[in-house]
Order: sequence, then structure tokens, then C-alpha cells
Amino acid sequence: MTPELKKETDKKLENYRKQNLTVRKNQILFVGSSLMEMFPIEEFIREKQLSLIAYNRGIGGYKTEDLLKTLDICVYELSPRRIFINIGTNDLSDPDISLKQMICNYDRILTQIEEKLPEAELYLMAYYPVNDKAAAEDMKPCLRIRTNAKIAQANHEVIKLAEKHNAKYIDVNAPLKDAEGNLKKEYTIEGMHINRAGYLSILDDILKYANEPAWR
Repeated sequence: MTPELKKETDKKLENYRKQNLTVRKNQILFVGSSLMEMFPIEEFIREKQLSLIAYNRGIGGYKTEDLLKTLDICVYELSPRRIFINIGTNDLSDPDISLKQMICNYDRILTQIEEKLPEAELYLMAYYPVNDKAAAEDMKPCLRIRTNAKIAQANHEVIKLAEKHNAKYIDVNAPLKDAEGNLKKEYTIEGMHINRAGYLSILDDILKYANEPAWR
């Protein structure tokens, strides 16, 4: 993590810590990296005037090891009853981090959450697809590493984690994919990140899980 990104991350963590002082416990939490941080779930809920209460604690640039170090602020302080997790895509973009290492960290995250919040229901989200054909020039090197084939392999491993931890693996990606399985051009900012319209396309599927009866 660069000094600039660390400074920005520390500021977000401090803001989250302050916000956590006034959250309602036993609600719904969304946590992960930038693809979660950019999901305007709280805004969507307000716009639709839903009774649901959800909090987003995603942080751009986060890898699995980063979330491991800040579970107190990003998860525990909110005492959520239901947690949607999307973490690991930045690990997939790093050639120095193996899939095995990423999954090991993800496993540790889930284990620690289970120990601290044994009643929480965990939803492990399938990683979103990318589109190298629609990628901005500065994004293309990253997408030569973080390919849809690699994402599919990672999703297969996350399915195993869900089974191990009595969690739910959920895949809401169908509306995001084009005929070739890539992230739709109209839904991406630069080939990897998703725009508002893209998030809106998966909102109903997310809400279906957010509103389902308790199962744990």
C-alpha cells in the first residue's frame, strides 16, 4: 500500500470508527474492498424508502490481509446479524500473492468473525467479472493478471469456504455479464470497477438475500 493510499485508508477507518458509535446493532453489513465501497447500498435503500438498515464498510485498495487487521472497525463494532463479504479481488491483481495465500487469509477472516459473532449469517459474494476489451489503457496491465478465468477459479475456492464455514455463497453477477461472460461495457467505469447502473442491476438480487428469513 502506497503512503498516499495508507493515508486515505486511515482517514476512512477513523470516519468509520466515529460512525460506528451511533449505528444500530444487529443490522446488515457490507464489507470488502473498492467494489464493495462503491456499491451505494445505503443510498439505494434511502431512495427506495425501504425499512431495511444496512451499513457499508468497504475500503478501496483493501486486500485480505488488510481486512484481517481491521475487523474490529469494519465488522465487530457494528455487531451485525448478516454480513455480505466481497474481499480478495486486489489479491487477485497482485502477481506476488498466490490464490492459496488469498484463500488462507479469507479463511482466517471467516474463522475470526465466527468466533467473535457466532450468530452472524455470512454471505460470500462471487467476484464480479471484468472486461479487458473495455478497459482503459492504465487498467489493461492489471487485467492481464486479474482475468475472468482467474476470477472463476477464485470463485470455486470461495464456494469451498462457504461450505466449510456454514456460510452462503451467492452469485448475483448474471445481470452484469454480456454474452461472452465479461462485465458489460455499459456497466463498467474502466473495465474493472462498476458504475451506478451496474450496481442498480444487481440490487434486487441483493435485497432478496438481505430480506430473507433468518437461517442461522
